[in-house]
Amino acid sequence: MNPCVPRLFTLLLALVACANLSGAAARPPNIILFLADDLGYGDLGCYGHPVIKTPNLDAFARQGVRLTQAYAASAVCSPSRSALLTGRTPHRNGVYTWIAEGSEVHLRTSEVTLPKLLRGAGYATCHSGKWHLNGRFNDASQPQPGDHGYDWWLATQNNAAPTHENPSNFVRNGQPAGRLEGYSAPLVAREAITWLREKRDPAKPFFLAVWTHEPHYPIKSDPTFKALYPDLNDDVQREHHANVTQMDHAFGELMRALDEQKLTDTTFVFFTSDNGPEGDGIKTPGRGSSGGLRGRKRDLHEGGIRVPGLARWPGHIPAGTTSDVPVIGSDMFPTMLALGGARVPSDRVLDGVNVLPVLEGRATRVERPQPLFWRLHMAPNAKVAMRVDDWKILADAGLSEFELYNLRADPRETTDLKASEAARFNALRAQLVRHNAAIDAEGPDWWRRLSPNGGTDPAATKAGKKGKKQ
Repeated sequence: MNPCVPRLFTLLLALVACANLSGAAARPPNIILFLADDLGYGDLGCYGHPVIKTPNLDAFARQGVRLTQAYAASAVCSPSRSALLTGRTPHRNGVYTWIAEGSEVHLRTSEVTLPKLLRGAGYATCHSGKWHLNGRFNDASQPQPGDHGYDWWLATQNNAAPTHENPSNFVRNGQPAGRLEGYSAPLVAREAITWLREKRDPAKPFFLAVWTHEPHYPIKSDPTFKALYPDLNDDVQREHHANVTQMDHAFGELMRALDEQKLTDTTFVFFTSDNGPEGDGIKTPGRGSSGGLRGRKRDLHEGGIRVPGLARWPGHIPAGTTSDVPVIGSDMFPTMLALGGARVPSDRVLDGVNVLPVLEGRATRVERPQPLFWRLHMAPNAKVAMRVDDWKILADAGLSEFELYNLRADPRETTDLKASEAARFNALRAQLVRHNAAIDAEGPDWWRRLSPNGGTDPAATKAGKKGKKQ
């Protein structure tokens, strides 16, 4: 026998073995999108809060990357959520404001969503927690979580009711769940953990959205967590801080469940918030922190839209790192599709970009065909904002009054530079007007027919556009 034959046979066996190993390794990662509600930029220990106890998220931050310039796609809840699932800025995808119960506004099935595309790529999918992407919740006249790609879901239309304690308004897969014993975030995490252990198909990778109600008001916190703040004399503040710790505890329970099932190393986890903190932080119920940034929830200044952003994927995202590259909620859509090997839609404008190279520390900037953009008619002052590189321009309803800030030099937006940076201001103003008009021309115009001021969105251009049916 030719002495080369056995060697060749051995080599072929080795190649087959390597192919099998690489095939196993090619399975895409599991994906978790964990979303807090009304959590401010400064509300976590790892973002500098001196009092609030968040040991689980602080530990998580040390295991991955902490973003110092993470943004929600809006300064209120429903629009931010819509951008996470579609990669499209809210006025483009139609969810332009928070959605009241019974409202006509909803996330339409014409918007292709993240769970639907991942399910098409072979993922098992689950949503647990707040939904707030339709007005007619659990009503066949509007799409429900299952219609947007979730195999399994437990959700509320908006807040847990009557409070975060023993809520009775959750719906599971279209059936009322009845009164649930316990507190909202731990209940939501428990549902997710039960799905991981008992309900999902283990042969598939999974996409899991866990969207807590904490610390959105009205809140109720477990006395166990309130007891951690004996030195606080303000009961409202104690309730709020305990509520953040309650959310942190729920997050920790979910992470421990990954450890127990040996899923940690194969799971990409992203944690963030839907907008800045509620209230004034002093007297009103909201006691969250903007981290010293200007503005709070509903405001398009930094305190209303800059939020915590943490990501972990062992072996891919270096532990204990930080990044100051701006990342916005709509970026999660193309990023998570890339992780899952799913097709990115090419038949529509996407506002988000794949930021995985940033999270993995392989890039210090991203190219954005569409600028970072916010538009919110219920904002108290500026209704439109756009960021390009370090520069942020804000405008009033008629796009006639403007502010300009350099966020690298002035993250608190204290010094308006439109006069001293006239050439830059003129260029950004023209870009903002063009960009706003392009978005205005694409999305549904519920805001024209439903707004209380006679059908005019205060953030629309003066010329506007004709109403159209949806």
